[in-house]
Amino acid sequence: MSFRFAVKGAICASLLALGTIQGVAADYPTRPIKLVVPYPAGGATDQLARSLGETMSRDLGQPIVVENKPGANTNLGAETVARAEPDGYSLLMASGANLVLNPLLYKKLGYDPRRDLRPLGLLAEVPLVVATHKSVPVKSVAELVAYLKANPNKLNFASVGIGNPLHLAVERFTAATGTRMTHVPYRGSAPALQDLVGGQVQLMFDTVSTSLPHVQAGALNGLAVTSTSRLAALPDVPTIAEAGYPGQESAVWFALALPKATPEAIVERLQRSLAGFYTDTNLRATLEKQGWTMQRAMSEADIAAFLEADRKRWGDIIASSNIALD
Repeated sequence: MSFRFAVKGAICASLLALGTIQGVAADYPTRPIKLVVPYPAGGATDQLARSLGETMSRDLGQPIVVENKPGANTNLGAETVARAEPDGYSLLMASGANLVLNPLLYKKLGYDPRRDLRPLGLLAEVPLVVATHKSVPVKSVAELVAYLKANPNKLNFASVGIGNPLHLAVERFTAATGTRMTHVPYRGSAPALQDLVGGQVQLMFDTVSTSLPHVQAGALNGLAVTSTSRLAALPDVPTIAEAGYPGQESAVWFALALPKATPEAIVERLQRSLAGFYTDTNLRATLEKQGWTMQRAMSEADIAAFLEADRKRWGDIIASSNIALD
């Protein structure tokens, strides 16, 4: 009898808990939602997050408040959300850095993206532009490769940190072309780009969204973009494949994620709201002018396959280049 009572008690407790979760989910959201952005305010990622927040807020009926939490190569913000209460009120502006690269670069992390975070959707991506200072005597990627082979390690290239996608894209390029440059890592894109324009460094594989004004103004030479097709924002700049180097395509991408244990009903509510982001034609046009490409809505299986392909792509480069951050 005691065993049966115990089982009944456990079942009742489970049903009560389920009813509580469903009740919370039915009312969700009842207060502002926090969107953690693991990058400084004012950058391209921050702007994308605020655009996303505005779009989803209109559907959810509650404000989405951006909280910038940079630090530790985006680990600080990612860990904050991974450890947050799984109630739908803490979201993460995730990226390849915290979902894919950091587990490959750090032996120890305060979170496990596969175990602790659930991506709801890929948002947008921005390809890179091979940008050189005006003093570099090249006008094409082929000329750049010839110059690098004739002058190994003469050029300094900037990135926004060791192990960042901008750094890894150059490592992959030099490995494929048998060339060498000197890496100068910075703490952010603004100081790196400032030194590139000033000539303290001579080359950068930079996100199109940040380098675009300088390339359009002629302050930097845009030799190629790493997208699969030409960009409306830079129609005269060839793709890296058109420039003669297929297989060097890459982009910096961003996703929306939340704690893995978030109730399914809340996840589904957020996914429905996220659908409005993909269908916002005005936002899409604005992003394209800035060099972004808005992603399409994807199933979670497709997202998982995308992440796995990214792990393979960059894992090989990280291993062959012996890059580690701890």
